Amino acid sequence: MTTPATSSAVPVTREVVSIEFASRASVRLRLAHALLRAVLRPAVDGLCVLAERTPLRGAPAFRIANHAELLAVPLRAPRGTRREPVRFPDFRAEWLWHRDDPGPDATEHGAILYFHGGGFLAGGLHSHRRLAARIGRASGVALLNVDYRQLPRGHFTDTVADAMTAYRYLLERGFPADRIVFAGDSAGGGLAFALALAARAQAIPLPAAIAAIAPFADLDPTIRRSHPNDRRDAVLSARALAIPALIGFARDGVLDPMWSPVNHDFTGMPPALIQVSNVEVLLPDSEALVRRCAEAGVPHTLQIWDNAIHVFHAGADLLPDARAAITEIGAFVRRVIDTRTSLAADRTTAA
Repeated sequence: MTTPATSSAVPVTREVVSIEFASRASVRLRLAHALLRAVLRPAVDGLCVLAERTPLRGAPAFRIANHAELLAVPLRAPRGTRREPVRFPDFRAEWLWHRDDPGPDATEHGAILYFHGGGFLAGGLHSHRRLAARIGRASGVALLNVDYRQLPRGHFTDTVADAMTAYRYLLERGFPADRIVFAGDSAGGGLAFALALAARAQAIPLPAAIAAIAPFADLDPTIRRSHPNDRRDAVLSARALAIPALIGFARDGVLDPMWSPVNHDFTGMPPALIQVSNVEVLLPDSEALVRRCAEAGVPHTLQIWDNAIHVFHAGADLLPDARAAITEIGAFVRRVIDTRTSLAADRTTAA
């Protein structure tokens, strides 16, 4: 069994963090972790040297990373997926929904606003289409997959602005805020929290919930550098995640702490589900986010998956753990939207 099997409540100051631990990783997932740890991690670490210490430092390296998205062009969404492109002035997006589910015109059924990962350097519609479509299908709603601006074309502040543009588009299209769920993986997971904080600051209605996979939510690499998972992660290192932050985003070598969601008060934020591996370098980011939720009394669940690789959900074709994790996200989204829909119906009846 690979679904979350046990729960615990961990005290944090005077609050409580809710944690669910998945049972032991499947054999396939353990093999995948060992293989990637031996092959992919050294390659990523080698690319870090190129990005830091050669003439490719900065924008040239970022542009090379941008082109990695082209390798994902052959990937196709799962059978039965419908697609509809959406063009914005500074970025693009696409609707994804299963033929048996309500499409983007059925605004009363809700939607997921999805942000892909890639360290604010790589990834896009092609690389994440299959994963995003699976999440939408598991949730039973349409999903808007957003290809926001990344380095070197856009700073973190531009990325958040693009996310806000996409959210306003959903609201203007007629989707009720309380039936929209922000979701994303890695950089996109952190962006989902950053967008909710930006919406709160601008007095824009907040979404129903946030679902994040291994969110990259602290641009400051300090804690990750000293964490034991910096040596255990099969794909990423604290060094790799520091490159977009310190070389790309920092201004005169300084990171604005307000760019990182972990540095905010979460009062009034929507409920959150966060999934992360017990051996990945982004575990402390997830732990910091749920501490902020607990301190503010925000409903939350942190699911810690055993021996999982970073965003293992992308391997759902082969990994039963990935399919189980996506099912968990789908159930969370469906539960939140159904609850909000029922409350709206009750209010209408009472009126």
